[in-house]
Amino acid sequence: MKCPRCVQRIHRAAAGCPHCGFTLADADAIFGADEVGLRALTDAAGLLRRDEQRRVEQAMWDFNRRFPQLFIAVHTGSFSGVANLRQFGFWLLNRGAFEDVPVDRPNEAGVLIAIDAEAKAAGITFGYLLDPFLEEEDTFLCLSRAHSYWLEGRFADGLVKAIEQLESLLKKRCRQARRNPAKFERRVARPPQVDHLVQKIRRGRQTGSTLTENEEARR
Repeated sequence: MKCPRCVQRIHRAAAGCPHCGFTLADADAIFGADEVGLRALTDAAGLLRRDEQRRVEQAMWDFNRRFPQLFIAVHTGSFSGVANLRQFGFWLLNRGAFEDVPVDRPNEAGVLIAIDAEAKAAGITFGYLLDPFLEEEDTFLCLSRAHSYWLEGRFADGLVKAIEQLESLLKKRCRQARRNPAKFERRVARPPQVDHLVQKIRRGRQTGSTLTENEEARR
């Protein structure tokens, strides 16, 4: 993924960004070192009505179905005091235990869209397994597709457009990879896993969330 400080490419096998030295430990010092349990769509800022949440969740589900090795997450909030939304996205994608994401989809295969409602800012962070397929310009294009909707307060419309643009880009990269696989071949060994704890948290929360959903259905 990209270094959230200097926009250089790094991966979790590295101790930190080779250019500025930024590490996950630096992000932990800002946001905390504990894993965070949350759902793939977490609208902490309350930007989406119930029907809008369902629309965004449907777009996320369609994306996950078309790319079963990946997942997409959305987080909204008001991050007062957070100087860098990119750093927050980097941290959350590393520390997030997404309770409704299958445990066989690691965070390294995730794409996180973060919206800061207070600062009127948004960012996209993606895991290192997507490094061969996405560039900074691609994520900028996805956000650009959503920008005019977000300016009008139509957050659900913007999120759906951003997800659709991301899906279109990845389909294009898949076609290119089939024609020229060597260009997209991953040459970085998979790093020692710190995901086991996250997966355990997910398993526990998935069990718990199923009970909660059943209880809600009974009510």
